[in-house]
Formats: sequence, C-alpha cells, structure tokens
Amino acid sequence: MVHKESFLQYLKFEKRYSPHTVRSYSNDLEQFSVFLSGNSMPDDPCDISSHHIRAWIVSMMDTGIAPSSVHRKISCLRVFFRWLRKENILTNDPLEKVVLPKQKKTLPVFVREEALENLLDNNNFGEDFTGLRNRTIIEMLYFTGIRRAELTGLQVSDIDFPGTSVKVTGKRNKQRIIPLTAQFAERLKEYLHLRQRVCNNDDNAWLFITEKGNKLYDKAVYNIVRTYLSMVTTIEKKSPHILRHTFATHMLNRGADLNAIKEFLGHANLSATQVYTHNTFEKLKKIYKQAHPRA
Repeated sequence: MVHKESFLQYLKFEKRYSPHTVRSYSNDLEQFSVFLSGNSMPDDPCDISSHHIRAWIVSMMDTGIAPSSVHRKISCLRVFFRWLRKENILTNDPLEKVVLPKQKKTLPVFVREEALENLLDNNNFGEDFTGLRNRTIIEMLYFTGIRRAELTGLQVSDIDFPGTSVKVTGKRNKQRIIPLTAQFAERLKEYLHLRQRVCNNDDNAWLFITEKGNKLYDKAVYNIVRTYLSMVTTIEKKSPHILRHTFATHMLNRGADLNAIKEFLGHANLSATQVYTHNTFEKLKKIYKQAHPRA
C-alpha cells in the first residue's frame, strides 16, 4: 500500500509507538491491502472510499473475526487516514460514515485472591535458577500489574533496591515508577544472585533471561504463566494479562483509589481503568444480596 512505510516510520519515530504496536499496524494495513487487491479494489489510499472499508468489515465479520478485533483494525485505518490528511495527501475522510459492529461488554477475567495465595504460599517452584525466575516473574506481574512486553523489557538497572521500586517503560516509551514490597525486593536479590551464575555476558542488561543467558521472549513468559495458573484456577484464559487484571481487581477490592490504579497500570485516561470497577460492583451486589434482610 502506498505511503505505508512512511506512516510506520511516523509511528515509530514521531509517535514513539512500541515495536509491538508498529508491527500490529503494519499487519493490519497489509491485511487491508490484500483484501483490496483480492477483490479488484483500488490499493491507493487516495482512491479508497467508505464503500471499500465497509466491504472489508463485512468480510471480516463473515469469516468470524471478533467485533473487538474489527474495531482494532479499523482504529488502525483511522490513524492512517488521519496521518494522510495531516500530510495533505488526502482531504477527505473515508471513515467518516463507517459504522462499526457493536461489541459485547465483557468484564476483565481475574484470578481469585485465595488461588494466588495458594500458588505463592504452597507451591514448590524449586530453588534452582529456573524455578526462582519463574516465581519472580509471576510475582512481578501480580505485584505490579505490568504488561508482558513491559516485563520482558525490564533491565537490571530498572530495579531501585534502596527505594524498593521498579522503573517501567510502557507504551510510547512513557515511564512510571511502581513500588515493590520489601519481601519481593529480597526475592529479586536472590534471583539476581542466581542470574549472575547463568549469565556470563556482562553486556546483557535484561532482568529476565533464559537458561542460556539470553533475553526472555514473550512466548516463554506466556507459557510460564499459563503453566502455574493452571495449577490453581480453571478460568479459560491464563495469560500474563490476566495477572494484570487480577492486580487491578484485587487492589480495588481492598480499597485502592481508582486514580492510583490508573497510574500503576500506565493508562492514559481514567476510562480505561474504570472497567475494573464493574468487577468490584459485582462483588458488592453479591454481598448486598447475602446480607440485606429484604434482598
């Protein structure tokens, strides 16, 4: 697609989007381009109309793509066409009259407090490097609510032991400081001691590494989390993001301020954080029904 590479460079260097986000935008634009070409439609953005975009939406829905994924892909097009207008390549907005399919409102899935306590208090992770690393990963995700990409991007220098905190680099390279418990800080020291034995390369600054001393990759984190959560919960999704949901929900249930949760999670606005209040409200409704004499 014409102008695609320039657009991606804009996202990377001017908007400072993460490599993961830039990759997603690139894939979405490529899929749109393939659809246009395969249906004898114009591939040049200057010739694309709302009719072509609506046809893509219908095609995606017909193939069973979830409305949430459709929204994400069209959001990519919105940013792309907004950039084209900004660069005076286009004057019109082909998305202006495009109506998106309705999304089902789903509550964030989370793990119960008792299940996490059982995992961390009663499970034997092992005392070797792999076991201690895996436990530290589970705790880092649950104690801080950071994203998987933020976890794999952590460097040893991001840990401030005197200040018992960690510096996290989030989306668009925005940084935030998250406090750590004294007990978890001690666990990190133990992990770093074993890490030093595994990592012979002094130039490797990544906090979490493989058994061969390389930077830990995303899929490995997913597998680690899924393996251990499977021991204590039957929820279908057992990804690192579930621990992020769990962190926020448990904090709110115990009285944490919503604005504080927003800062911990690195959300740009409060509306993204408010989804967790629904879980808290569901718990309050259950308590109300159990406790009120006329409920």
